[in-house]
Amino acid sequence: MKRTMLFTLCLAAVVYTATTSCASRKSEPVKGESFASASAEIANGEIMYMKYCHKCHPAGEAGLGPAINSNPAPQFVKRFQVRHGLGVMPSFKKDEISSADLRDISKYIRAWKSY
Repeated sequence: MKRTMLFTLCLAAVVYTATTSCASRKSEPVKGESFASASAEIANGEIMYMKYCHKCHPAGEAGLGPAINSNPAPQFVKRFQVRHGLGVMPSFKKDEISSADLRDISKYIRAWKSY
């Protein structure tokens, strides 16, 4: 009885791993080109994004938070959510992320999304 239960649990773990871990990555292009910042604002936005956003939204994809790349909301709505926090999203006040840095993050997200 115990052997059957152990075998069933192991089989369930293997099936679960095989079906959930085969998601395709959308963050790296197949063409082999890497992202290059077109301006100083986008470069600063990339730095700020990596510092504040990347842990929950890795490369704009879903992580602890939802995917940003596939989110059709306008950039001002995303900036509002960063400032005020909605749901599990924490709020970032102006002394944490300045208005200029927040605009740069928005430009970076737009540039990355069109990349």
